[in-house]
Parts: sequence; structure tokens; C-alpha cells
Amino acid sequence: MRDPRYDRLAELVLDHSLRLQPGEVLRIEADAVAAPLVLPLHREAIKRGAHAYAALDLGGLDELLVEHGSDEQLDFVSPIALREIDAVDSSITIWSETNTRSFSRADTDRLGRHLAAKRQTALRRRDRIASGEHRWCGTLCPTDGHAQDAAMSLEDYEDFVFRACHVLDDDPVAHWTRVGEQLQARADELGAVRELRIVGEDTDLTIVVEGRPWRAAYGRKNVPDGEVYTSPVESGINGTIRFGFPAVFAGREIDDARLRVEEGRVVEAEAAGGEEYLKSLLELDEGASGVGEIAFGLNYEIDRFTRNILFDEKIGGTMHLALGMGFEDLGGLNRSALHLDLICDLRREGEVYADGELVWRNGHFLTEPQPALAQRVG
Repeated sequence: MRDPRYDRLAELVLDHSLRLQPGEVLRIEADAVAAPLVLPLHREAIKRGAHAYAALDLGGLDELLVEHGSDEQLDFVSPIALREIDAVDSSITIWSETNTRSFSRADTDRLGRHLAAKRQTALRRRDRIASGEHRWCGTLCPTDGHAQDAAMSLEDYEDFVFRACHVLDDDPVAHWTRVGEQLQARADELGAVRELRIVGEDTDLTIVVEGRPWRAAYGRKNVPDGEVYTSPVESGINGTIRFGFPAVFAGREIDDARLRVEEGRVVEAEAAGGEEYLKSLLELDEGASGVGEIAFGLNYEIDRFTRNILFDEKIGGTMHLALGMGFEDLGGLNRSALHLDLICDLRREGEVYADGELVWRNGHFLTEPQPALAQRVG
């Protein structure tokens, strides 16, 4: 029996995130396990007059390449894939896997080469997005593997995912539009800040954000969503920070990471688990040890850690810092094949100061953003 919640999620992505128009070419990128969402996306896109096609993968293909491929094969970037990105108007990436730990025993150097090559197509897509030539959204179709990571049954995990996406609201598009207006007001306030200081357990980090605009994330590029973020001044990050939640990157886990940062570069890195992997990622390229993003997670419907960064980076009451690639359209200058999101839980013991003034305590801003600063989001 068809689950109408998948239909509602497909409609939200097509109408709110992509604003899909008749005659546009839409690429749906997913593993075959995501078929419950691929099918309604394809159907609804056709009903809207678009030219939709699905690029389906099979779990395990990348693992075979990393295990058996030569250096030349690991570094290979398909010219067909690059041309395809240039040819489509919109694309959807569904981050759903059957086995979320498929790379857990892969050689770190070989995996790093493969990730760097894959990043080239992502960078091409990012450039087209920044120029307004391409619209993209990433979302998730619940699977047993993701449910197991979150320590839930599949039924409970589906409830969690669809609640976080607000697809059961009377008007999901209206919900995310309202969220956009609220987050834009917060982003406008933060845009006037010179320096943030984050204080928490084993954490005292100062971050210069002067001159860098903040962005409100309200379902345009991710579903679910709910954060405000920017790329900080590259040389303006100093101090220590501890990340209470594990980081899961390319199917491998880094537990209880602790960093010391000087002038924007990681100079010391420790972890209770996955320390060798963390250090290998920091050496992926010249920009990997730099900071590309700082963000506030503000989706309070997401109230638990699930080992999936699409949800975890938006947990209401947290902040996250990303090592590696920054956002060029937000002034970010750091370039890297890496974008590693690390989550700092500030809900029980955490404060944030903006230019010396306490603005956040234990997972919440102390004041609402001033309505006069709010702008209508598009």
C-alpha cells in the first residue's frame, strides 16, 4: 500500500525546494533502496510538466572501486558526469543507503583519493547553483540501515523523519516559508556581529565573522532544514572545542573529537575513537585543516542524535563547525575536497557571546530577533 507521506515529501521538494517548472530537466540521484521516494518524485515531476529521469546506483559499487581500483581509477572524474551536471536544470540527491558502514574497513588513503575525485562533480554543481543556473536539494528516504543507526524501528524512524520535514502539516510549504522569515531575521542580526565566542565543556573558541553574511536555511537545499550559517574569516578562529556527538563521514565514525585551532588551522586533533581517520581527513589537502562553516542548529523537532548529518547538524540547541570547504557566496575562501561537519552540543552546558554580550545559553537564544530586521524570504 502506498504511503502518502512519501507523496507529501516529494511535493514539498519539487514545489518548495526546487520550484520545478514545466519543460525543465530534473535528475533524481539515489540508491535503489530509495525507490519509495524516487517513484513519487518521478511521478509528480512528470505531472508538473518536467523532463524527469532517475540515476539509480547499487550499494557496493564505490566500495569495489576503493578496494580494487588503481590510483588512476580512484582519481578518475567522469567527463560524462560533468557534462550531465551542465545539462540539467534541477537535481535531487537522496542520501539513503542499505549499509551505512560500508567503508568502515576501507584504507583511509584510498578512500580519501576517491572522495576527492567525487568532490569535483559536487564542486561543478555548486558553481552552477551559485550562478543561479541550477537548483538542487538533498533529502532522505528512510531505510532499515538509517533506522538502526538511530536506534529506532523503521516505523518510528519514518515518523521521526516525516515529523522533522513537517510533511504532515496542513501546508508544508507555508510552514517552511514561515521558518525562513524567522531564520532570516536571526541571520540579519548575526550579520552585524564581529566575533562569536563559544563556551562549553572543554570548549572556548573565538570565531571572527565580521563582514561575512549569514544564510537562513529553510528547505531550499535540504529537507529537513533549520539552521543559520556562514563561512567565518579564515584566520580568525582560535581556541579549543569538543564535539560531544560522533561524526560519521563516508561510513566511518569519529567519536568525541577535540580540536585546538590557531589562526583558523587545526594544530591539534584528538578523538576517543577514529583518531587516525580524523587526522587522515585533515591531511586530505591543504584546505582540509581550515574551517569552512560555523552554524546554529535551530530545528527543535530534531531532538536526538541519529548518526545522519542531514538531521544531526540541525538539532535544536547545537552548533556545528565544518572543516574544509567554505561557501564562496558567503565570502568563504577556504577550498578543499573535505567538508566535515562536527557537532557541539550546547543544550546542557553552553554559552555563546556576540561581541562580548551573552546571546545564547543552554541551547537557546536569549531574545527573539527584532522584527524590523526580518526580510521576506523568496
